[in-house]
Amino acid sequence: MTPDQLPGYVESIRSLREKYKEQISIKIGLECEYFPEYIPWLKEIIKKHQLDYVILGNHHFHTDEKFPYFGRHTETVDMLELYEESAIEGMESGLFAYLAHPELFMRAYPTFDRHCRLISRHICRAAARLNIPLEYNIGYAAYNEEQNLTTIPHPDFWKIAASENCTAIIGIDAHDNLDLETPIYYNRALSTLQELGIKVIERIPFLTER
Repeated sequence: MTPDQLPGYVESIRSLREKYKEQISIKIGLECEYFPEYIPWLKEIIKKHQLDYVILGNHHFHTDEKFPYFGRHTETVDMLELYEESAIEGMESGLFAYLAHPELFMRAYPTFDRHCRLISRHICRAAARLNIPLEYNIGYAAYNEEQNLTTIPHPDFWKIAASENCTAIIGIDAHDNLDLETPIYYNRALSTLQELGIKVIERIPFLTER
């Protein structure tokens, strides 16, 4: 979404919230990057549009104008370290309700090696320290099965999350409405997290409650 599309997006959700207020509670939120230069602007946007929450999508290091997408270009230890740095900085900013797809780097990195284990532990420790949930993202589950891949969610990352006493929230990352109508992956995710002993939440803290 471009900035000029945001007012229309917010207005459409407000209209739906009013229309269905007797049936469901609809919140207004965004998935945003942690770009330090634009954080003052983001805070103004949150205030202006009275957003209920923002979640941290760590796709680029500080800007998408100079740094490539972590999900396609994290093929070196240097990129892994940049991913860790921006993820932790974003969580420490206090703006975000949770960290989306925390192991996004595994869409590009060839194998979950000792470097992945190290940055994963740092990210999980920061999340636990800051009491920020990590998203168990099942948006790629069907694709992973079709292609015989292990990317997101990555079992080795979530074993570390369990050992660091992290909290999880299950996210569908629905780019297609039909994703919301397929409960098999959600049920599987819930079972996996329960087996790992990870606390799963269904409600996030809203900005108006802070």
